[in-house]
Amino acid sequence: MSAFLSLSGAILKGFVRDRAAVFFAIIFPLMFLVLFGGIFTDRGQSQLDLIQVGDVTLIDQLPAEARAAFEEVFTVEESTDRAAALDEVRQGDADVVVEMRGNELVAHYTRTDQVGAAIVQGTLRSFVDGANVAVSGQPPVFSFSSQAVEDDSLQTIQYVTPGLLGWAVAMSAAFGAAATLNGWRSSKLLRRLQLAPVGTGTLVSARVAVTVGIALAQMAIFLGLGAAAFGLVLTGAWPMAVPLLVVGTLCFMAIGLLSGAVAKTTEGAVNMANFIVLPMAFLSGSFFPLDGAPGWLQAISRLLPLRHLNDGMTDVMVRGEPWSAALLPMGVLAVFAIVVTALAAKLFRWETT
Repeated sequence: MSAFLSLSGAILKGFVRDRAAVFFAIIFPLMFLVLFGGIFTDRGQSQLDLIQVGDVTLIDQLPAEARAAFEEVFTVEESTDRAAALDEVRQGDADVVVEMRGNELVAHYTRTDQVGAAIVQGTLRSFVDGANVAVSGQPPVFSFSSQAVEDDSLQTIQYVTPGLLGWAVAMSAAFGAAATLNGWRSSKLLRRLQLAPVGTGTLVSARVAVTVGIALAQMAIFLGLGAAAFGLVLTGAWPMAVPLLVVGTLCFMAIGLLSGAVAKTTEGAVNMANFIVLPMAFLSGSFFPLDGAPGWLQAISRLLPLRHLNDGMTDVMVRGEPWSAALLPMGVLAVFAIVVTALAAKLFRWETT
């Protein structure tokens, strides 16, 4: 135990004194959290910018109730210059230009924002249908209402935080393991430790303990800052995210060990870990959702360990899923860690050749 504590303290001091390691493990990921938090916090439902060219009878003659609903969706600006209005849409300064051609409402939109264009077309079509019903004098047969499945406390930042936290932990664990292994090997420290009266198990467990401790500190800082500054609210069986994060840390430590075992220099090991982790972050939904990605890309994403870490933490921290929702991701991450660690051990060499 004394050797374990001494080694753990030495490794932790080395981490704290390495400003670059602290920056990339703690400060750099927090910059993304602050960025996304600043973008999404207190952002209400944004209105669509609509430019009305000339007289648009359908809009001008909307009943009071329908007019109120229309103004909740659109910010209306009137214009007599059709060409200038179209240029505003083309340049992204407005969402749609509408004009009347007889009894036809014509909407001009830009193809560069396909999501916004779909919303504009669907919304305007619904108002046209409503106006047709009103003109016919026939009461509507069906009505519509919508309700979110989550409560009102749910904010966009809650979906952003698990993915950013998963990426931060993956990056820190992989880079730390890769740099440590290769650095110790290059400086002959591994050979000295091999000759010292310290077992390999003690050395490995000390490195694991420090890495897991850093990951838990990252989690505490992320969640604390998110709650204090951006209104993050944890739901469901969120404490289950702790063991899930621990297993995920071990998984990405294994990736770092593999990089350190294969590369001949510390810089090469870190670059190899970065080559693995950074694309994985984009393909695993750490920065943006993959719902609109092609099926083949989503299939690849499901093979990546970071995708399972992100999905598991989102389930138990945000979606209100029970603790059992974390079991499958933990199993996948554990199997991945075992396989990659075995491969790293097979490729490991005490000396650089």
